[in-house]
Amino acid sequence: MTYNFDKISRAFAMEGKLESCIPYGSGHINETYLLRTHENDSPDYILQKINKTVFKDIPGLMENIRKVTSHLHRKMEEEGKGDPSKEILTLIPTTCGKPYHLDERGDFWRLYIYIWPNKSYDIVPDGKVAYEGGKMFGRFQRLLSDLPGHELVETIPDFHHLGRRLEIFYKTLEKDRCNRISLVKKELDFVEKHHREMFRILELGDSGAIPERVTHNDTKFNNVLLDSAGKGLCVIDLDTVMPGFIHYDFGDTIRTATNTAAEDERDLSKVNMDLSIFSGFARGFLKETSHILNKTELDNLAFSGQVVTFTIGLRFLTDFLDGDRYFRIHREEHNLDRCRTQFKLVESQIRQADEMNRVISEIRKMS
Repeated sequence: MTYNFDKISRAFAMEGKLESCIPYGSGHINETYLLRTHENDSPDYILQKINKTVFKDIPGLMENIRKVTSHLHRKMEEEGKGDPSKEILTLIPTTCGKPYHLDERGDFWRLYIYIWPNKSYDIVPDGKVAYEGGKMFGRFQRLLSDLPGHELVETIPDFHHLGRRLEIFYKTLEKDRCNRISLVKKELDFVEKHHREMFRILELGDSGAIPERVTHNDTKFNNVLLDSAGKGLCVIDLDTVMPGFIHYDFGDTIRTATNTAAEDERDLSKVNMDLSIFSGFARGFLKETSHILNKTELDNLAFSGQVVTFTIGLRFLTDFLDGDRYFRIHREEHNLDRCRTQFKLVESQIRQADEMNRVISEIRKMS
């Protein structure tokens, strides 16, 4: 589909005039474009068309982002450290003052200032890079620690709720619409063996032992930008910022950053949790957050990787049983391969749980 980028850009209160607009990045959810301006003294921008199939309440989502980015800018300015314009996403309002533009086709658009230079990592090469990413996600949490979560809407309801995921799983299992149960006996045994212990974070939240915070909820490592010197710069992709538990943010990075194999690796002997990456990320994260987290939150950080990894594995398994209707696949049994990789990673985390807890304890002693 073609778009009138000149008309769309003029809907925003941006500096300069449009010179070019080209596809940017490798994201699969929203359509992203790099918008260049004519003037040398004007910034370039990131223009995005927001996926209205995935996100049902885009005005609410954009109000979340407006509140969060405004709060982050204000907190950084109060601290007097760094450059908010380069270290926090800057949302450009429309000429009418709204955080998004709704065009005549019913599509929603938003505009950010382009942060450059930057680099990101799909695969974390070492503990040093992991440390920088940990600091960025930790700083994100620290700066938002006094923003009330009830002010934000839930952009994807029950996104990390294991109970809801299990309900869907068991209903899918009962239907067995593709006659695939016979292929997943080991995986079903794994779910039955481990699912009860994975409720720990939810139970701690329900009891009030851990607080609900404003969390990112999509902390893949490539959602952190680093500068040209390799220092942490900015957290991006704020579509799922909403109330949650800090363990989901910490755990999702551990899931994605520490795996020694690809997410869909068929040779499970290659799948392992890299303790050095875990240690680097944990050191960076706790450098920023150790003083704002309570003891119960800290005591359960190492465990959080198991919860998130198990939950994602369960979602892959559910989709496989349902005929691969949600996650995009590129081969037969692709979602089953993904599930097996996640469950093998859970096993690796369980084996190394004592070492992971030791790492957290040592970092806490030094904080």
